[in-house]
Amino acid sequence: MKRLILLSLFVCFCFSSAGYAGQRTEEAIFAGGCFWCIEADFEKLEGVIEAISGYTGGHTENPTYKQVSAGGTGHLESVKVIYDPDKISYSKLLDYFWRHIDPTRDDGQFCDGGDQYRPAIFYTEEQKDQAFASREKIEKTKPFPEPIKVELIKASTFYPAEDYHQNYYRKNPLRYRYYRFGCGRDRRVEELWGEDH
Repeated sequence: MKRLILLSLFVCFCFSSAGYAGQRTEEAIFAGGCFWCIEADFEKLEGVIEAISGYTGGHTENPTYKQVSAGGTGHLESVKVIYDPDKISYSKLLDYFWRHIDPTRDDGQFCDGGDQYRPAIFYTEEQKDQAFASREKIEKTKPFPEPIKVELIKASTFYPAEDYHQNYYRKNPLRYRYYRFGCGRDRRVEELWGEDH
């Protein structure tokens, strides 16, 4: 019986990780307010394998949610997007990111105020040109008069958030929907970008 259970666990592990470990992947890091919402938005995209909530951009090593949310760590609530570059490009991720945040703010996002919630694109050396070109494009084509205030920051260590924050929108769908609606995220995004954002 024990052998059967162990074999079942092994088979489950292999199948759950095969699609991830066996394929070519790339990573991109974005901050756009509450990481629950950014994670949920990116995981809707075909070609995105996983979005991981976490913290980056600051000076505190291995920060906790309590430390980051209190401010003073320099970290932003962020999401690491792991994607299949054969199915979706980095430039498409950038386009999608812009249209799911409020880029007119640098003091938070939606109902969340503070530096830890400000929007940013964290780029690698390989991503730098595309990230800056994307911001230039948005500045020229945005359908609203306010200036773009999103920071472009060189990527540094990304710290995954605590387990209870990962896939929060799936684990706690009612609480998540209530938070998202109450925060006015979708209303503001539609106000800025229109219905077809």
